[in-house]
Amino acid sequence: MEEKRSKVKSDILLRVRLLYVLFFLAGGIVLLRLIWVQLFSSEVAYNADRLASRIFTQEVIPAQRGSILSRDGDPLATSIFRYQAAFDFASPGLDSLDTFREQADSLAKLLAAFFKDKPASAYARKFREEHARRYRLVRPRDTTYLRSEGRIARFFDRLRGEEYITRRIYDTLRDHTPVNIFPREVDYAEWEVLRRYPLLNWNMGMVYNLIERDERIYPQGDLARRTIGLTGDRGNYGIEEAYREELAGRDGKALRQRIARGFYGRVAGGDHEDPIDGYDVVTTLDVDLQDVADKALRQQLEQQNAIWGTTIVMEVHTGEILALANLGRDPGGGYSERENYALSRSMEPGSTFKLATMLTLLDDAHMSPSTVYDTHNGDPVTVGPARNIRDSHRGDHEIDFRRAVASSSNVYFAKAMWDRYGITGKKQEYSDYLHKTLHLGETVGLERLGERKPSITTDWKVPDPGVMLVKMAYGYRVRLAPIQMITFYNAIANGGRMISPVLIRELRRGDRVEERFESRTIASSIASRAALHEVQRCLQAVCTEGTASNYFRDTTRVRVAAKTGTAQITSPTEGGRPYLGSTIAYFPADAPRYTVLTTIETRAQPGKAYYGGPLAGPVVKRMVDYIYNRGHDWYGRVESDGPRRYPERIKGGDIAQIRRVTGKFSPRTEYDRRTGWGTVSVDSLARVEIAALDERPGVMPNVRGMGLKDALFLLESQGLRVRFTGQGAVAQQSIPAGARITSGATVTITLK
Repeated sequence: MEEKRSKVKSDILLRVRLLYVLFFLAGGIVLLRLIWVQLFSSEVAYNADRLASRIFTQEVIPAQRGSILSRDGDPLATSIFRYQAAFDFASPGLDSLDTFREQADSLAKLLAAFFKDKPASAYARKFREEHARRYRLVRPRDTTYLRSEGRIARFFDRLRGEEYITRRIYDTLRDHTPVNIFPREVDYAEWEVLRRYPLLNWNMGMVYNLIERDERIYPQGDLARRTIGLTGDRGNYGIEEAYREELAGRDGKALRQRIARGFYGRVAGGDHEDPIDGYDVVTTLDVDLQDVADKALRQQLEQQNAIWGTTIVMEVHTGEILALANLGRDPGGGYSERENYALSRSMEPGSTFKLATMLTLLDDAHMSPSTVYDTHNGDPVTVGPARNIRDSHRGDHEIDFRRAVASSSNVYFAKAMWDRYGITGKKQEYSDYLHKTLHLGETVGLERLGERKPSITTDWKVPDPGVMLVKMAYGYRVRLAPIQMITFYNAIANGGRMISPVLIRELRRGDRVEERFESRTIASSIASRAALHEVQRCLQAVCTEGTASNYFRDTTRVRVAAKTGTAQITSPTEGGRPYLGSTIAYFPADAPRYTVLTTIETRAQPGKAYYGGPLAGPVVKRMVDYIYNRGHDWYGRVESDGPRRYPERIKGGDIAQIRRVTGKFSPRTEYDRRTGWGTVSVDSLARVEIAALDERPGVMPNVRGMGLKDALFLLESQGLRVRFTGQGAVAQQSIPAGARITSGATVTITLK
């Protein structure tokens, strides 16, 4: 018996040990599994990310797109926020029926009075209907149950065969579908009023969500639309596209945590980045000039039944583009900004290109202005290998250089060019002069906005090089965009200095200028002084006795220098042969300030103009008159013995206040800073210049020209003791501007 019990005991101990081993193995396996899952398996990370995505969400906070502004700060394109209130009628906050009806009825009356689109009863009915539908029926199913209770009732039901009946039942869920309650989106000012109304002044995010939408608007309508551009699904072009990154800014982000029913709250200490709004792009466009250019061009296009046209106004010394109008005919017959013709249409310019020929002959070939050629009274002639060269008018025979320019003689310039560059075999020297000296073979710096590269040959290995040379003399076999032509003429007005046009003046964020753009010098001088003087004299003759005399002969008010041009477009189209007519002018001729170009494409039609003068001249004339008359309003010129219409002196002080004051009498105000302190100078033309003061601590500011109150405030804020004598504006200060100062020092100012 002893041995038997011992054997049983041994079996039991063995089994126990085996169990221990199994437990250890199982624990080890579990441990190893945990280690593998935590360190090597992607399942945990996947599940964690999945859970986190349900609880947390990364929200993008959009940056506000910057505005596009005129030179005076008028908005050409800007972004505004639109708002809509989306109600959750199943919100627990609206469970109280009495409270809901009381608040909803008040809200209905206020919304009806605010929007005036429907009566308050309609709003109230909508609110009650939506509130009644706050529960949604889901998961329908059929359920069978006993018809009656009690044995006797069920006995009779069984006799009738109606012991059981079937009915469909539904589960219910709160319907949190948002419902827009405004008939339209509202702007910020409207929302500031609406948010005080009943229910809308409750928990935003629990009772309702505020939906914000960034809308791009164009306050000036279609004015300069192809230059400004569009965004979104309606198209991307113009400044909107070219400066897309600068305008867009950088979006921010915020980590939000799910609270309940789809509402999220910001996580404190989460990964947040505030959005950086886009830059404001300040253009050089003058809204008033742009409007006049648009109207003048549109009127002429309509009168002449033309195809398209462009008008450009440029400041001579700065290269800033003040107006850029582009109008093309719509399928319906009207005119709108369909294409930026000023930059994208590279075409044969016709006689306006004779300016290049004039400079080439005078400056490179050293031809005397007294050189005479027979133009054959408008009859066709052969010049070198080119046949049928003729002038568009009769009456001229042997004429000199000046008369050839005034009458725009094709024959004269064809003969002169052939004699000096054709017979002599200097065609390459001619094209080199156009490219390297006149810089006509290169763009002028607006490629970002769609400027097309000009086409002027440098390779004379063509079937008819002689014909090409003769044709180029009067503006054929070359292609330039209108913006390149006006840049060329502007160089003549600028004394030979060719500068790039400027359309974007600066990038600004608020009142702080982040980047400023100025014209670059393409060439310090494109010709000799003598050649420039002769060309300028000839361009004035075009206005007094030549092809532009119908518009600018009267020199009593302002003297104009101009050139007209007509190019016959070789590709025939239906409705008559197309022509390109241009007029380019700068004024005042003796002290140029503005250059104006108008180019119009049309077809030869009975009773309609197609030559450059009568086709484009009226538009340029209107622009010259408007700028001249506006300038006189600005400058306040009167008789020498009459009263002044502008102040002799303006006190310095706060720059923002000075700008408001000077804007009343002189829009011609220049300043290097929009805020702060500044001094003012005004010249005899009522041009106002505001110079910002040095406001560094420890540096003496220049208070001359300031009133006493402003001077005291500024000096005492620097810790100075001030003594003063006299009255008026500060004329002298005992401590010179820019000197180092210490707190407590005494300065004496004298007012006169």
